[in-house]
Amino acid sequence: MPEVSTKPYLLRAIYEWCTDNGYTPHIAVVVDSRTRVPMQFVKNGEIVLNISFEATSGLKMENETIRFSARFGGVSRDIDIPVENVIAIYARENGQGMAFEAPNPATAPIAAEQQEESAPMLSSVPVSEPEKKDAGSEENGDDDPEPPKKGGRPVLTRIK
Repeated sequence: MPEVSTKPYLLRAIYEWCTDNGYTPHIAVVVDSRTRVPMQFVKNGEIVLNISFEATSGLKMENETIRFSARFGGVSRDIDIPVENVIAIYARENGQGMAFEAPNPATAPIAAEQQEESAPMLSSVPVSEPEKKDAGSEENGDDDPEPPKKGGRPVLTRIK
């Protein structure tokens, strides 16, 4: 009997941690031909879904799939996601959670109509103003860098 992946167990554990602490669990998913989601909300071959108790109906987080019903634009939709396509689960309020490796394209074929849109692209990431200032202060011999600013909405950044 093949060994079951730890991923579905980790997803369920982070989901439970989010709900126990009053956070809103979200999952980021790579969309392919096996993923059943409203396609109008897919961007760059990915979708982020609120999987909180309040946002879903009949949530089942199984070892192979995540299934539930949710409303999109007032219309109830059945959602079906292969666990291997989940690339992150996190709390919306603070961004804490866990990221996973994206599925191998050989094992998760992308639908032909999406293949061009979701092809991997390399691009440079602009340096933010505080980082530019920190780099400049190192050159000037300033040992007291400016502390990072607090506040604002947390953002989950996926680094490949």
